[in-house]
Amino acid sequence: MSETLILTAPLSGVIYPLERVPDPVFAQKLVGDGLSIDPTDSCLRAPCAGEVVHIHPASHALTIRADDGVEILMHIGIDTVSLKGVGFTPKVKAGDRVEAGTPLIEFDLDEVATHAKSLLTQIIIANGDKVSGMERASGSVKAGADTLLNLTLSNGHAPGTVLGGVAVTSDAILIPNKTGLHARPAAVLANVAKSFQSEIKLQLNDRTANARSITAIMALEASHGDKVVLVARGADAKEAVAKLSKLIAEGLGDEGCCPAPAPATTTTNKLSEPPPQRRSSNPNELLGVSASPGLAVGTVFQVQRADIAVQEEGSGVEQEKAKLTDAIAKARAQLDALRAQLHAKADPAKAAIFAAHAELLDDPDFLDIANSAMAKGKSAAYAWKSAAKLHAERLASLRNELLAQRANDVRDVGWRVLELLTGVSRQLPSYPENSILIAEDLTPSDTATMERGRVMGFATVRGGATSHVAILARSLDIPAIAGIEPAALEIAAGTPVILDGSKGSLLLSPPPQEIERIRKRQVKNEARRKEDITHALKPAVTSDGHRIAVFANIGGVKDAKQIVDLGGEGVGLLRSEFLFMDRSAAPSEDEQTESYTSVIRALGKDRHVIIRTLDVGGDKPLPYLPIPKEDNPFLGERGIRVGLDRPEVLRTQLRALLRASKEGELHVMFPMIATLQELRDAKAMLAEESKALGIPPFPCGIMVEVPAVAVMAKTFAEEADFFSIGTNDLTQYTLAMDRGHPKLAPKVDALNPAVLRLIAQTIEGAHVHRRLTGICGGIAGDPHAVPILVGLGVDELSVSIPAIPTVKAQIRRLKLSECKELARRALDCSTAEEVRALVPDLED
Repeated sequence: MSETLILTAPLSGVIYPLERVPDPVFAQKLVGDGLSIDPTDSCLRAPCAGEVVHIHPASHALTIRADDGVEILMHIGIDTVSLKGVGFTPKVKAGDRVEAGTPLIEFDLDEVATHAKSLLTQIIIANGDKVSGMERASGSVKAGADTLLNLTLSNGHAPGTVLGGVAVTSDAILIPNKTGLHARPAAVLANVAKSFQSEIKLQLNDRTANARSITAIMALEASHGDKVVLVARGADAKEAVAKLSKLIAEGLGDEGCCPAPAPATTTTNKLSEPPPQRRSSNPNELLGVSASPGLAVGTVFQVQRADIAVQEEGSGVEQEKAKLTDAIAKARAQLDALRAQLHAKADPAKAAIFAAHAELLDDPDFLDIANSAMAKGKSAAYAWKSAAKLHAERLASLRNELLAQRANDVRDVGWRVLELLTGVSRQLPSYPENSILIAEDLTPSDTATMERGRVMGFATVRGGATSHVAILARSLDIPAIAGIEPAALEIAAGTPVILDGSKGSLLLSPPPQEIERIRKRQVKNEARRKEDITHALKPAVTSDGHRIAVFANIGGVKDAKQIVDLGGEGVGLLRSEFLFMDRSAAPSEDEQTESYTSVIRALGKDRHVIIRTLDVGGDKPLPYLPIPKEDNPFLGERGIRVGLDRPEVLRTQLRALLRASKEGELHVMFPMIATLQELRDAKAMLAEESKALGIPPFPCGIMVEVPAVAVMAKTFAEEADFFSIGTNDLTQYTLAMDRGHPKLAPKVDALNPAVLRLIAQTIEGAHVHRRLTGICGGIAGDPHAVPILVGLGVDELSVSIPAIPTVKAQIRRLKLSECKELARRALDCSTAEEVRALVPDLED
């Protein structure tokens, strides 16, 4: 009589046949035979007694081996591997002995349902050769009580492989799958491997898996970018290796995969070389891109980091985990202190950089990889170092270049924890006075802790104008260059240099008279800056009588209090995100009303405030406002689209703004408008809330960030009360270049003639309907851009708070007629470099 194995339902819910699962690999039973459950509870339980043989690092899948050798794979949801563990809490670990009904994985039904393709959970027999018959339940089942599958076990044995001959080994194969060899690609590989007679092994470093076993393949935990090798022995070994190698390299049918690129060759064929980097005609001048404006004179200090050596073997799993937990807690405390310093010295947006670093300490990718290594006997330092390196490399290889640039943030966090684990400091030294730092790259932590009196400026080979390092440099008023020529790394320490952060140039060994000229220029600039502050309250009126309003971009009430003394005429952009960031739940209507009211009161009734509604999505996600994963978030759900899709968020904010508007002159603008319907829908919501509260609506404008709006400005001006041009986003969308791209960042210049023509179109279309147009993007405070913008007819400039007196003083020195001619010539230029060359060096 054949033996049987009864599997009880691991979840309560409704049973579905595998054929109805919306995934071809499961539906075609490539993983194995079984059933699917649409769950009504959120705890996966053991269907029988046995041993946990594998838990996927993303915690969405688990395999149990029953006492008779049957392996039961349970896979929660479809495409849940991409959630990277978010929403899943494993209650057991590999090697644990469990009984029927033991809790295995708890999961957040709402979180998974929101982000995954489906909640359908598959219960599959991974080694079907052990089973000769299967009776399936139907209808609804209750976890731990009802029978799901009644298995008849096979008395025979699976046909063995045919061995003989020499082993055939493949070349190293890079795993192209973004989420590694999870259940779907593992099933494809195992099923194809079964079509060959030979014994086939898949090797990753010192670990080996039977290529016919889905469970064994998943247990390898082969990740994106890992190198694996196939080894086959048998009559058809050569054919097996050839076919399987090709399949693995192509991603085994996983979505979004393509063959890994061929290794670089040593050919000297110039056809394969990139175009030469922009270089100066002066052999003593190296060029990059402006990361932070200003002039600096000093001597070169080359920043070089030594690697931290770590011991590979640990002293016990629990002891090593405790070490890592302690180090992460200390790192979080350090980051909290850094954030507090930046809140005091700069603004909340800069402090948010280190809030993001703190979040990385809880990243499941980090922790899964590190925990896996420690479970194998590795030390905490070795495990963490490996996890940080792998995670940074993954980010650096992503097609989304803004995320790729964040690899530097991962390295920063990795080093911070590693220093605490090893007691070895990689902190940069106390620099000599008048240092100009040269480095391949610096981290945000390096920049935030620089001694401004010693570090006069810095240049990095990597990075761009919108990296976190550049943002911090500008907030600390340190001149900086990014993307400088690699030859900078070869400059001898102590070499005198002049760093021009505005132009993105580094002049080597300048003659003494040039250094003296620059020092005099710095003294002159400082005197001018003080004079500008003295006259800050004077209006910005050109010499021929044309007035330009100068406002401030701010991030909260603390900033608002500084505007009046520096001559700001109001707020051109209040980023309302300051209320929503760095918290676990959205602010209430009352809390928002109080904050907006505080800003208005700080400015007084004679200065108007423009508040932008919540602008999140893309590179600014919120933990309590989940947005499904997007391949290209900058072309997806962000800005006004988030508010229209989640009306409760936008309506609450509009109600708070309406209540605050009773205190002063409040204007509101909607971000990332691309179509007239989006503007109409937002205004309709405002009208409804205005009527419900009995408060008159305020003027509504739009951010001009999408080229479609600039092109149709005349049409939009019929329905928008004013325009504010966000040149940062408008530039990246116009040039199709991510402003965070480490390679393209030097080319993302808002003075590109294509961008200037869109600005000109916007102003012209707005003025047809007598709508005011302001600039709140980065070029509003760029001294090379101000005369051109004035000439194009802009009505308002909104700049960073410290720049207000300087911009107003510059406008007072301009003549409108000359600015118009300058703007005309700029529109006829071919490149941003040509445009910048039109404006004389204003600091001389």
